[in-house]
Amino acid sequence: MRTMEIKKSLFDNLQNFFGFDNFKGEQEAIITNILQKKDTFVIMPTGGGKSICYQLPALMSEGTAVVISPLIALMKNQVDQLRAFGGTDSIAHFLNSSLNKAEITKVKQDVLSGETKLLYVAPESLSKAENIDFLRLITVSFVAVDEAHCISEWGHDFRPEYRKIRQVISNLGENIPIIALTATATPKVQQDIIKNLQMNKATLFKSSFNRSNLFYEVRPKRNILKEIIRFIKSHPSKTGIVYCLSRKKVEEVAEALNLNGIKALPYHAGLEPKVRADTQDKFLMEDVEVIVATIAFGMGIDKPDVRYVIHHDIPKSMEGYYQETGRAGRDGGEGVCVAFYAEKDIDKLAKFMKDKPVSEREIGTQILKEVIDYAESSVCRRKQILHYFGENFNEAGCGEMCDNCRAQKTHFDGAEKLQHTLQVIGALGEKFDDHHIISFMMGEETPQIVAYDHNKLPEFGGGKEDGLTLWKSLLRQALLNNYISKDIDSYGLLRLTKSGKAFIESPHSVRFVLNRQMEAGEDEQEDGGQQGGGTLDTELLKMLKELRKKIAKQKSLPPFVIFQDPSLDEMCTHYPVSVDELKQIQGVGAGKAMKFGAPFIELIKKYVEENDIDRPIDLVIKSAANKSALKVSIIQNIDRKIALEDIASAKGITYEDIIREVESIVNSGTKLNLNYYIDEMIDEDRQDEVFDYFRSAEVDSIDEALKELGSDEYSIEELQLMRIKFLSELGN
Repeated sequence: MRTMEIKKSLFDNLQNFFGFDNFKGEQEAIITNILQKKDTFVIMPTGGGKSICYQLPALMSEGTAVVISPLIALMKNQVDQLRAFGGTDSIAHFLNSSLNKAEITKVKQDVLSGETKLLYVAPESLSKAENIDFLRLITVSFVAVDEAHCISEWGHDFRPEYRKIRQVISNLGENIPIIALTATATPKVQQDIIKNLQMNKATLFKSSFNRSNLFYEVRPKRNILKEIIRFIKSHPSKTGIVYCLSRKKVEEVAEALNLNGIKALPYHAGLEPKVRADTQDKFLMEDVEVIVATIAFGMGIDKPDVRYVIHHDIPKSMEGYYQETGRAGRDGGEGVCVAFYAEKDIDKLAKFMKDKPVSEREIGTQILKEVIDYAESSVCRRKQILHYFGENFNEAGCGEMCDNCRAQKTHFDGAEKLQHTLQVIGALGEKFDDHHIISFMMGEETPQIVAYDHNKLPEFGGGKEDGLTLWKSLLRQALLNNYISKDIDSYGLLRLTKSGKAFIESPHSVRFVLNRQMEAGEDEQEDGGQQGGGTLDTELLKMLKELRKKIAKQKSLPPFVIFQDPSLDEMCTHYPVSVDELKQIQGVGAGKAMKFGAPFIELIKKYVEENDIDRPIDLVIKSAANKSALKVSIIQNIDRKIALEDIASAKGITYEDIIREVESIVNSGTKLNLNYYIDEMIDEDRQDEVFDYFRSAEVDSIDEALKELGSDEYSIEELQLMRIKFLSELGN
């Protein structure tokens, strides 16, 4: 299929090459426009079929189409597909940094011979002098700029190399048509693309951003690993993507999923290209259920049946959120999008921006604010997403396909307050953002309010009684219902719209929804500590303490040697009924589970059956690869009789840290012989005295021991070491 007969109708070509009978949406009009050599701007949501809009006209045109694409993975994916459709490898090629000299020579030969209809190029490769010289030798049918939002600083994935594209195209020849394509572009980003590519006369094709099959939900970030595992297990044999902000978190979450019987692989820019390519193939071939990734994964990945997308961390921008959630349900089937939100994540993202140049920081802050408003608002999620992209939507059309539309709502009559707010925005000259207006209503004397003397105005603090939640809710909905607009170019200042000015003159009844209070997310635990599973079962706790006391008596040991209190507490939230489950309880390792576990498991099992307890379906095994490696290394060093301070120094941790790690190892049931170290520090008589104390003590508290034995006689460090020795020798 070297030169497709251009005279054949579009439909014949669509059928022959791609095997489709019909075009989707505006595909036919877009392709006709580019075949007529006109500049074309396509805004189409993920899954809308953007690629065909340039692939088909490229196959039907004379010469080679140059496709500029930002990611190597995306190019490879599309080139493979085109070769499969076309039956010949020379029909499509990519030119990027992953090729060696021989491969580059082969690509150039095929292009020069006229066999290649599509040449994919990374923007960095495009601007190299030798590539520009090469492209000037061939007939370029048109240039396709994919992921065109990368041109704009206001886009979520700004890449400076994209700014040079226009200049390069001008160097290649006169009147080369351009087709720019993106799945996510706010009105501001659209203007940037048109201006930068000098496409003022381009025909614009804009599809609705609404993905009606996707269900959107935002949850508070608590017990997050448990929540994610529970969600995935309730969607068996379906594939999904979990997005995390950092590479470290990607590795941890992937490991935790695997430990819990879910086939998952990590994907991030720190992995070797070959590993990334293999991971991508395994996901496409369904050898793996879940990919845990940073945002580097998924651009242009053509997997139509991803059934869920989970955001472990809230994304940095609404475009990023829209694009990443857009990878679910591309076949029109089920697509569930769950994002976890915690204020702590926002603080982290704000910290990342601290070192950026001022203009970049201003833009980043505004983009992030939109995400916060989205997460905290009780308004239909779909309405909020579409409004962000400049599209008005009536929430009745959501069909309860978001958590907010399904939830119980609290309404308030907004007419009077809205009118008052709009008057204040007007009176202050439309020169302030929503933070300022809310602070003004609440009577907060911020530095900016004081600087402008706004605290001296009679309306200052007039809304304090109504509370912060109401004013946040009201301003958000005033924006979503177009009574005000945000001037993006001027730091997000609020401006009155035509509707806003009309409302001041003749207000009418409006009902707004009050934001639901997001439960505070809890800190993610840094150590391998288990996350709580719910409320403490005090009845079971009483029974477990009785059992512990009984066993302790039989074995002539203090109760804490059997299991410590935090371990019993956790048994009363997780109800472990097997040795494997018991081993995942904090402070219970394999040693303790084997030595003392059986009667506890038996009691819990009986209790669960008799009381018809609904057990948490999974016990999360927190991934702690780096932690367990440290523990193994400590055990090996103690076996070699190396002093604790030397181990700490070699591992780059403090002496307090090493004591903590050793305590954790011993508490979990591993026997350690520290006599070589303790004998150097504490003489035998004093050791016996401490041993006798712990043998008769009810609790293992160091403070209690210090009181009893005297702080003049013993240091905290000595008692910690003796407690470690005591627990190791008697309990393990």
